[in-house]
Amino acid sequence: MPAAIWSGAISFGLVTIPIRLMAATEDHSIHFRRVHLEDMGRVRNRTVCSIDGEEVTSAEIGKGYEVEKDNVIPISDDELADMPLPTARAIDVVAFVDRDTIDLIRLGQTYYLEAVGEVAAKPYTLLRKALERSSKAAIAKYALRGRERLGLLSVKENAMVLHQMHWPDEIRDPAELVPAPVELDESEIERALMLMDTMILDDVSGFHDEYTEALEKLVEAKAEGKTPAAPKAEAKRSGQVVDLMSALEDSVQAAKKSRGESGEDATVHDMPTRKKTTAKKTTAKKAAKKTAGRKPRSA
Repeated sequence: MPAAIWSGAISFGLVTIPIRLMAATEDHSIHFRRVHLEDMGRVRNRTVCSIDGEEVTSAEIGKGYEVEKDNVIPISDDELADMPLPTARAIDVVAFVDRDTIDLIRLGQTYYLEAVGEVAAKPYTLLRKALERSSKAAIAKYALRGRERLGLLSVKENAMVLHQMHWPDEIRDPAELVPAPVELDESEIERALMLMDTMILDDVSGFHDEYTEALEKLVEAKAEGKTPAAPKAEAKRSGQVVDLMSALEDSVQAAKKSRGESGEDATVHDMPTRKKTTAKKTTAKKAAKKTAGRKPRSA
């Protein structure tokens, strides 16, 4: 388990549960250093004052708030420490809500809550079981990294989880992003639902980061002095606008084929077969011409 990033207690009515906060996710991305390509020396960022151009030490760096351009007021660490922050060492449960009512866009970083000591085991388990049985989640206020935050307490297996939540005023209104109204045929919606049915999964744990895997192979090859294998070129997608129904039909057939299923039952309604009709008309015309050009046989 990673090191605790915060320690305090869950305040649940008159119940106090000592806990530690642990990151629930890990970053497996490959990180690079900025280097001087001539000799591969590491390039570091210098802290330079924008006014006198002098490099400054960490002891000379403080916080300032820009009221307006060229008007910055200093804010000291002592002033910040004196600010009222009642949730500095507590995750204060303030309400309970149905889990289904939470807007997922409100959720941010996720943490595991670890019970600290034997005294915390019983109230920790009590709150976890109460959340499980009620299908509720707890709304809580807590402080982390110098600011008060809103959080959601839920359950994962036998552990409690804290999801950082965005404050309501931090969520942007998507109204301006909604496209203009369009007309949809019922058959198009049915075909989209059929495509969704062919792509349903019971478990998403099989997905993996293909980019990072390829990048790891590249780094490994170069570290061993080998020439990296050229990546497989992906077929470029056409930028043309295609018929929506045809695209949905093709997608349904491709999804069924990838699963080894027959695509015979994927058709919602018969598509017009103009090419065959044209071919029949053309054949009929040719036959008529041939008949008209023949001389009648003598008796």
